[in-house]
Formats: sequence, structure tokens, C-alpha cells
Amino acid sequence: MNFNTAKTLRWETDSRRCHVNWAICDSTWEQEFCRVLDAHPKVRRWVKNQSMGFEVPYQMAGVPRRYIPDFIVVMDDGRGDDDLLNLVCEVKGYRGEDAKEKKNTMETYWVPGVNNTGKFGRWAFAEFRDPMVMENQLSAAAQEEVNHVLDSMLALEVA
Repeated sequence: MNFNTAKTLRWETDSRRCHVNWAICDSTWEQEFCRVLDAHPKVRRWVKNQSMGFEVPYQMAGVPRRYIPDFIVVMDDGRGDDDLLNLVCEVKGYRGEDAKEKKNTMETYWVPGVNNTGKFGRWAFAEFRDPMVMENQLSAAAQEEVNHVLDSMLALEVA
């Protein structure tokens, strides 16, 4: 991967977890998130979605737009290395109306859609808004996905 950037805020990644040697960050919060990802025991691999080409279409007031999430994180949420969770992560300080619409699109359309195909593994979305609790929030996002799967299985057994 090779691209030019004028951004100077960056994080030197742990090559055991990220295939890109530098994460180009938009904020110190994103930089802190990189540190958390490199150190978190459940994270298997991750990448800053800078120039990766991963984007999600959405609409805002009827106008088509593109949402480029901040990070893609592959983590073990308790189901083992053969069934890892792909977590799309957004690090956000100020949360405008566009951020709300992006979150809604991810949770209502994109994540259920990609999961229903069954072709690309399991996916979830998480928004991180407080750098002081990012580490705990990352663990909570994984646990939330486990709870969601268990609830779905229980619902099938009852039906």
C-alpha cells in the first residue's frame, strides 16, 4: 500500500496486528484508539481505513453520500479463531446529524445485510466517543455481539 498524505498525526502500528506500518490519524482520540487496538488481548488484527477503499453508501436528506468508517477491527468475541468478529469502528468526538445517520445506516441496513449473506463472516458496528473508556468499550462491543447471537439462538429454540 502506498499513498501520499499531508496529515502529520500518526501511529506506528504493531506489525503483529496491523499490516500497514503507520496509521494516519485524524485526531489524538484516533491515536489513542490505535494504542488500545495494539494492546487489547481480544484484537487479532486491525487497520485504519485510510485509503483502503472501504465505504458505505447512505442518504442524508435524500442526497446520496459515502461513509468512510475509521477502523476495521478483527477480534475474538469468544467464538474462537475460526469465527472472528469483524467490527467496524468509528471514533467520534462531536456527533452531528450526519454521524447519527451513518450509525443508523450501519446498524439498520449494512450490518444486517452483510451478515444475512453469510459470505463475509460476522460483522458489527461500534461508535467510540470517549477516549478514557475506549478499552472497556471495545470489550463491551464484543460482549454485546455475543449476547446478540445468544439471544437470537434462544429465540429460535423457543419458536
